[in-house]
Amino acid sequence: MVYVTRKAHFSSSHRLYNPAWANEKNQKVFGKCNNPNGHGHNYDIEVTVAGDPPHETGMVIDLKKLADILEEEIVERVDHKHLNEDVDFLKGIIPTAENMAIAFWKILNPKITEGKLHSIKLYESYNNFVEYRGE
Repeated sequence: MVYVTRKAHFSSSHRLYNPAWANEKNQKVFGKCNNPNGHGHNYDIEVTVAGDPPHETGMVIDLKKLADILEEEIVERVDHKHLNEDVDFLKGIIPTAENMAIAFWKILNPKITEGKLHSIKLYESYNNFVEYRGE
């Protein structure tokens, strides 16, 4: 099994807030990430596809194709957007890195037809990232 990874970058803002909770509870749980005007991150995403490279091409997946899928399906939809307000597939979801990785998986998994989507790593900062490997 060979694992191929493509990395991309985007910048977005969001607010961590549960509308079912009182403002005090949101502030206690989410702290400064609960700023009513939101706050931003410079995200990095790594998408890893696994498979056995076919003899005909030697590639698990064409990296140009993977780059195009990642750009069109994720980056173009979230870059320089407010994740709570501007991104349709995140409506009603608290846009934590964990929830974003799951949402990205749901979008990318059916689009990747060469190899198999293995993992999504989403870096919210230099020190903090999540990894999701499907359900």
